[in-house]
Amino acid sequence: MTISLLLIFPIVLCIILFLLKKENLNNLFVIIYAIIHLLLSTYYMVFEDERFISKYIRIDNSNIIFLVILSIIFMAVSIYNKGYMNLENVPIKRKRHYTYMLIIFVLAMTGVIISNNLGLSWVLVEATTLASAYLIYFSKTKNSIEAAWKYVFICSIGIALAFVGVVLLTIATGDLSSLNYYELVLNAKTYNTFWLKLSFIFILFGFGTKMGLAPLHFWLPDAHSEAPSPASALLSAALLNSAYFVILNVYTIVYAGNCSDYAKEMMLIMGFLSLFVSAVFIYHINNYKRMLAYSSVENMGILIIGTALGGAGIIAAIIHLIGHSLIKASFFLTSGNILKIYETKKIKNVNGLMSVDKKTGWLWMLSYIGITAFPPSILFISEFLMIKSMLEQGHYILAGLFLLLLTIILFGLGRNVINMCYGEISEERNRELSNNRNRLKISMYVPQVILLIIAFLLGIYIPYNIEMLIKLSVVGL
Repeated sequence: MTISLLLIFPIVLCIILFLLKKENLNNLFVIIYAIIHLLLSTYYMVFEDERFISKYIRIDNSNIIFLVILSIIFMAVSIYNKGYMNLENVPIKRKRHYTYMLIIFVLAMTGVIISNNLGLSWVLVEATTLASAYLIYFSKTKNSIEAAWKYVFICSIGIALAFVGVVLLTIATGDLSSLNYYELVLNAKTYNTFWLKLSFIFILFGFGTKMGLAPLHFWLPDAHSEAPSPASALLSAALLNSAYFVILNVYTIVYAGNCSDYAKEMMLIMGFLSLFVSAVFIYHINNYKRMLAYSSVENMGILIIGTALGGAGIIAAIIHLIGHSLIKASFFLTSGNILKIYETKKIKNVNGLMSVDKKTGWLWMLSYIGITAFPPSILFISEFLMIKSMLEQGHYILAGLFLLLLTIILFGLGRNVINMCYGEISEERNRELSNNRNRLKISMYVPQVILLIIAFLLGIYIPYNIEMLIKLSVVGL
């Protein structure tokens, strides 16, 4: 029954919305689904006896953290979405289509996370592409159409590579004839190591495309820049996690098959390449939403590096995933406030934010502090643990490179954020922008405040139960 609420209920909501076509149901249905999603994920987190595993679906220690994070981000987005969409001057029909796709997008991501079958995961990852493409295309401008097509094209290439990887994995398994994760891990020691290694390359590049890892990250800056801010928050703080979760599942199989050293080398290469690309582009960026997108590429690189380090590094990766999701969602939602006030995405055209809207200014500044791992951000813990792991494993050059690239990114982000928050602004311009500011609703501030509070509190103290869930999510790696 509970799974039906999670997977079938959103479809029912879309059907009702299609039949009734009532404008006031758009935001209401999104919020209803978000509440149910959060209640159910919390229920499964608290009551372990209610979790279950079947042939195609599982809710257990390996994915409950991912499910709860998706619920929290979706809840924050649903609250923010109400005020944001009320300010969008578009036809009602387009808003209704937006609601369909937002609900289906979350449904598809939920499916990826609770899937217990690699083939089903592949199908659902493709479903996330189809659902979110309309969200990117929502404004129907030349740039949004181009971004949507680039997103579909590049992610389709990625999903094709992943499909080849799945086929190669079935060759490696021999007579097993199953894509069930549990069975794949259980029999991993019997696999042909050549085909297993080859399959991991294709799966890492394939799902790594959806995760936003370099060198196949090109869709991400355009998509994040053109999508409405609530959709951008979901793309960065939830979709990338879903793709990472599939990679983590496949890495578990490779690890059990004694091919982890090869897999770690591949992940370290893609991770540091992602950091390098982010450092180069963030330093010269002129669009603040694209800036946040490259920050997401950076953080996905950090996740995959932590995974490659293993031990404390992979625990740090899960901690980093939690922190990045919370803080980046806050960052993207706050960028929506800036867009509504200044009506531009150009960094050079935004200044004096603290004077125009102090609440948005502080949210922007605190999101920057959080994402760059300044204490008490939870990301300080994750990055500290990763550097410690590198030093303990003798990766001194990698640790130095890691710190150098993070410093460049910190400086590039900080320069832009500070220039946007401060600077001279004329009284006439201030009055003009204040009129736009007054249109913002309280619901466009509260979600960011809650997300940042959680991220900073976890940076001070991680409750024992959450700490155990983090550790249990990577048992065996």
